[in-house]
Amino acid sequence: MAAPQVLIVGAGPTGLVLALRLRYHGVPIRIVDHHSGPGQASRAMAVHARTLEFYEQLGLAQEMVDLGIVMNAMHLWDQGRLMADVPIGNFGRDLSPFPFVLSYPQDDHERFLVEKLRYSGVVVEWDTELVGFEDDGERVRATLRKGSREETCEVAYLCGCDGAHSAVRHGLKLDFAGGAYEQTFYVADVHAMGAATATGGVNMCLNVKDFCLVLPIRSTGMQRLIGIIPDEVKSRENITFDDIRPITERLFGLRVNQVNWFSTYRVHHRVAEHFGQGRAFIAGDAAHIHSPAGGQGMNTGIGDAVNLSWKLAHVLQGRADASLLATYEPERIAFARTLVATTDRAFQIMVKRDLAGRFFRTVLLPYVLPQMFHLRTVRRWMFKTLSQIRITYRGSALSAGMAGDVAGGDRLPWDGVGGSDNFEPLMSLDWQIQVYGDAEATLKNAAAERGIALHVFAWTSMAEKAGLKRDALYLVRPDGHVGLAHPTQDVTVLDHYLAARGITMGTRLSS
Repeated sequence: MAAPQVLIVGAGPTGLVLALRLRYHGVPIRIVDHHSGPGQASRAMAVHARTLEFYEQLGLAQEMVDLGIVMNAMHLWDQGRLMADVPIGNFGRDLSPFPFVLSYPQDDHERFLVEKLRYSGVVVEWDTELVGFEDDGERVRATLRKGSREETCEVAYLCGCDGAHSAVRHGLKLDFAGGAYEQTFYVADVHAMGAATATGGVNMCLNVKDFCLVLPIRSTGMQRLIGIIPDEVKSRENITFDDIRPITERLFGLRVNQVNWFSTYRVHHRVAEHFGQGRAFIAGDAAHIHSPAGGQGMNTGIGDAVNLSWKLAHVLQGRADASLLATYEPERIAFARTLVATTDRAFQIMVKRDLAGRFFRTVLLPYVLPQMFHLRTVRRWMFKTLSQIRITYRGSALSAGMAGDVAGGDRLPWDGVGGSDNFEPLMSLDWQIQVYGDAEATLKNAAAERGIALHVFAWTSMAEKAGLKRDALYLVRPDGHVGLAHPTQDVTVLDHYLAARGITMGTRLSS
């Protein structure tokens, strides 16, 4: 393999997805991590639809779905009594090819990605620490340490996907403003018996003062418990599972027979002041951390990696000016700030013991939400919010125009029920034009001359419901977001869009 052009620090999901996508684009990379291997006690469980759509571009989504467990329902408990069921198994129907929430623990997730990366010819360098780096404007020289040995690695770009205590973020001297929640969380893998272990979904307690989730793990047959250390034991030192066992068992009517591992941790809410500087970038927890509400953290980091990967590839392969990389921060930091604010509000109302919190947990969740979930508009709103398919880059320098309800910057709506699937061509990870209806000869000729793939889909009622416009031109980015949406097939508008952004089409280079 050619000399690495990108050094990725951190082999969690964010760094691994960045590495995989860069490899697909033909960019030689190197990835290091100071840990000895993939995580053993991770907390993230939810894999949302937008992440699975990104994995589908790599041909990996169905394999991951088969390894995980589709959450068919959310089961609400109070003191060992099942209070209500909220069916979420197919609540995003017609919105995504993955209309559900997948339960797949981060430790298994990381091992899955490590293996796929190995198949691509890249082995993660474990026990390797970033000591420091220098950016001279032309290259980045990073000093790496493994054991007692140090070496210098010279690359075009450095990407810090190295978590909340990011060495790359510290090296850039970026502020990481925010704070920590007062609650201490716990996470455990246990073998347990009881009704909550046979539900095939996510179990949540509704207790006025307690918060805990129980989720199944297919790979081990274990249950993962995630919750807040109860008041009765939070003042103890060196808390073990036995300290919380009686309370946790009572919440769900469980009997825990075996504890695989147990850990406690604090949760922060922070966003870095910038997501990059010069030739160094940060992504995932290195750039933003927030409450566990909605299981958004890991999925957001993966979204960062997808956004950054194709832009790095384009610049390195001469298909775009370096200014393209300036669009990474504004596109991702706006969502990160919004996410921190919204998950903070959601978390506070879930755990606070004031009147609003008590009303939410004891009335809205068990009695109102199950009834509201029968409404299609409520199901669709909840799916769009959780799944991250609502993320839009409207206002970005890469976004232009509007056709139907779809604007430049929006995720391309899915049109794949009962016919051809408009997401299948996205596996090219390259720019493409999509038309729903008929493509004019001038557009066909222009696409061929410019080396842009043109995909024409039949006009359907689903395309109309998705907000697409018949016979409009949609120029789709490598990450599945619309760059240009134009109501007519005006080739001059297409040429102006590409020229103004310095983007050229052509065959992807290989390493």
